[in-house]
Amino acid sequence: MVRYIALLRGINISGKNKISMQKLKEYFEELSFHEVKTYLNSGNVIFSTSETNISDITSSIESMIKKTFDLNIPVLVISQKSLQNALQKEPSWWDSKNKDIYDNLIFILPPVTFKDVYGNLGRPNDQHERIENVENFIFWSFDRKNYQKTYWWAKNSQLYYQYTVNNSNSQYSQKDNKFIESKVNMKTTSKILKIINILF
Repeated sequence: MVRYIALLRGINISGKNKISMQKLKEYFEELSFHEVKTYLNSGNVIFSTSETNISDITSSIESMIKKTFDLNIPVLVISQKSLQNALQKEPSWWDSKNKDIYDNLIFILPPVTFKDVYGNLGRPNDQHERIENVENFIFWSFDRKNYQKTYWWAKNSQLYYQYTVNNSNSQYSQKDNKFIESKVNMKTTSKILKIINILF
């Protein structure tokens, strides 16, 4: 059995795309996934399966959500091992416990690459933010007080719309997703450290 997490985008936000986590858990189990757990109300589902083709797993989940809830929800599926391997390579400045710094982990969905993201967003503002690429992940930290001065933050509100996760500090990361997607025409999921540390 392989342990995975599915990150569902944009559900239960301001009364939109409503999905019961209990129902979602039950439907994951109907897909023959095992040891299914949900975290928060924002679509984090942890599960095990013998299936190793992530594309097939993702398609089955997205099809189930469409059929059951009549919603077209982008889903990112990643293995526990892959996430753990990335976190073992985290830069020293990430997860510094400094409350003035906001730590994010961006997941890049193939075939998009870090080069695509960097090519569109450009060099970060070294004074207020830092990034480092590890495989299909980008470690990104920025100064909370000066987030609007970062180059990887949307400077034009027309490039994104805001929605939040059930976490007191997560309003930043969801805006970031929309900006990045608008720039490189891809799907990303940005999860703050507090959530990452609990997922498995």
